[in-house]
Amino acid sequence: MIEPSLLEILACPKCHAPLREEADATELACTDPECGLVYPVRDGIPVLLIDEARKAA
Repeated sequence: MIEPSLLEILACPKCHAPLREEADATELACTDPECGLVYPVRDGIPVLLIDEARKAA
């Protein structure tokens, strides 16, 4: 689980929209529907690399 204070300052590296934590806490999703990238969280650390992201289903 990502700390709420950290989640408040994180943004999508591609479009700079806010991120939201997915229900299983293993991914952070971009809130911009046009971007729609989902970033992995590994060992509690968000991996905010565009190359590591996937498109939302």
